[in-house]
Amino acid sequence: MDDFFEKVYEVACLVPAGRVTSYGAIARYLGATRSARMVGWAMNKASGYSKYVPAHRVVNSKGLLTGKHHFGSPNIMQELLENEGIKVEDDQIIDFKSVFWDPMIELEIE
Repeated sequence: MDDFFEKVYEVACLVPAGRVTSYGAIARYLGATRSARMVGWAMNKASGYSKYVPAHRVVNSKGLLTGKHHFGSPNIMQELLENEGIKVEDDQIIDFKSVFWDPMIELEIE
């Protein structure tokens, strides 16, 4: 497995239930600011990782469920988020800023 993908999965696993982060936020945290798309590719492959990765908690920078088609059914990503108390309407997280989890802040790089 690609070392970058593994680092992405490690960060994604730290996103608490009821919160979301973005592809770009993970990329910035990993020091790869221009690699949001690579984070997205990692999320697409997350089901092949050795442990569970809550990929449904990683969305685009506007709070859109752009990766929903990788969950087997177009509604699964939204259902997983709603089961954690996150409101979604028309593939958009409602009040995105209030549930956003920024690894740069939450994991404080020292």
